[in-house]
Amino acid sequence: MLLDDLDTPFLALDPAVLERNLAAGARRAAARGLAWRPHAKTHKSLAVARRQLAHGATGLTLATVAEAEVFAAGGCDDLFLAYPVWAAGPRADRLRALAGRARLTIGVDSADGATRLAAALRGAPAQVLVEVDSGHHRTGVVPDRVGAVAAAAVAAGLEVVGVFTFPGHAYAPGARATAAADEAAALETAAAALAAAGIEPRVRSGGSSPTEGLSPSSASRYPVSETRPGVSVFGDAQQVELNAAGFDACALTAVATVVHARDGHAVLDAGSKTLGADRAPWASSYGRLPAHPDARITALSEHHATVSFGDAPVPRPGERVRVLPNHVCNAVNLADELVVCEGATVTDRWPVDARGANT
Repeated sequence: MLLDDLDTPFLALDPAVLERNLAAGARRAAARGLAWRPHAKTHKSLAVARRQLAHGATGLTLATVAEAEVFAAGGCDDLFLAYPVWAAGPRADRLRALAGRARLTIGVDSADGATRLAAALRGAPAQVLVEVDSGHHRTGVVPDRVGAVAAAAVAAGLEVVGVFTFPGHAYAPGARATAAADEAAALETAAAALAAAGIEPRVRSGGSSPTEGLSPSSASRYPVSETRPGVSVFGDAQQVELNAAGFDACALTAVATVVHARDGHAVLDAGSKTLGADRAPWASSYGRLPAHPDARITALSEHHATVSFGDAPVPRPGERVRVLPNHVCNAVNLADELVVCEGATVTDRWPVDARGANT
């Protein structure tokens, strides 16, 4: 089957670029002496996860219990929920069942959260990492106060094995190097605080796609030990605009059809229900067109994307174009499948197995 035989919009995956990205991710981690635990919330695909594991990933990072359930059912048996999971209601029973099916590590960032998690697990085997705020100021405890949360977790019967953070403040122009340094410093301080509380910080987990190759090595006793990039498996427009990736490292694009053209603008049939609606304040567009690097998506609605081509030629109605979503994780979560293609030929279709697995 040819790509032109498919109705637009759809997400097209280039397997050669994917393979290069997988090899590069594994290589970057190995060069820094880190365990590589990529975040599967980006791709939500067992087909991609199995390829990451084949490239040497020690396990997968996930955001929700539902995602972990999907990947455990698919045979992935070393999972980290990098989230301060509030283990109440049905989620408590699901966590306990999940801990019996996979080697499970769970994030906590408060004494109350740790106590509730212990009550939910009821002795089921799981390990705990305490989340640290390294500058993103979303969740996580101040690094030098890790000991109190860890002590509460241990008192509740949990096995604390280390600390983790997400340097999300790297998602801003010019912020990558500073965020990487903040990440390393926060994990070092937190690990020392954990050790002072009598707990060996065996795992010091960090990482993001913008900082994936930037985190400085540390001569301290507690350097970063694990990296958890997500978006770099596919790439997206944000990574391009942050200079964390080039267009040639972007494996996933939305294929759209021009449905209207006028005065230097075109309208595509891929709107927010295909691309996702994320647009950071610093982003130049709602997405980028690799074949038209100077074009910008200036307006986005549910089923329309308005693209400004400036003085460049505008594609005619009926022509197809490729669009890089701003945030590829959102685009994938909106799709049923990834259409694997080599050139103009469809070679496979991979389901988005954990689509909508947000609980």
